[in-house]
Amino acid sequence: MTLDAQTLFAILGMAIATYATRIAGLGLAGRLDLSPRAQAAFDAIPPAVLIAVIAPSALATGWAETAAAALAALAATRLPLLGVVAVGVVAVVGFRALM
Repeated sequence: MTLDAQTLFAILGMAIATYATRIAGLGLAGRLDLSPRAQAAFDAIPPAVLIAVIAPSALATGWAETAAAALAALAATRLPLLGVVAVGVVAVVGFRALM
């Protein structure tokens, strides 16, 4: 398999644009003076994005994915985001193994 230069430059360009967007967001967010309510909304963005990514596959696939998503949602009430992802991954692997 070979990778031509045009494809490589497209991949690198997308990676740079994605990274620049993340860095700019972090830089701008640190300069904002947010009210407690706005800060709570800002803090809710990562879990909301995670649910937006997970929900379609959780509801459109089998019972293992749906049960793992429910377990991850329950874990989200007590754990940080990385812990929730770990619980979800372990749960879906475990539920699939039971099938």
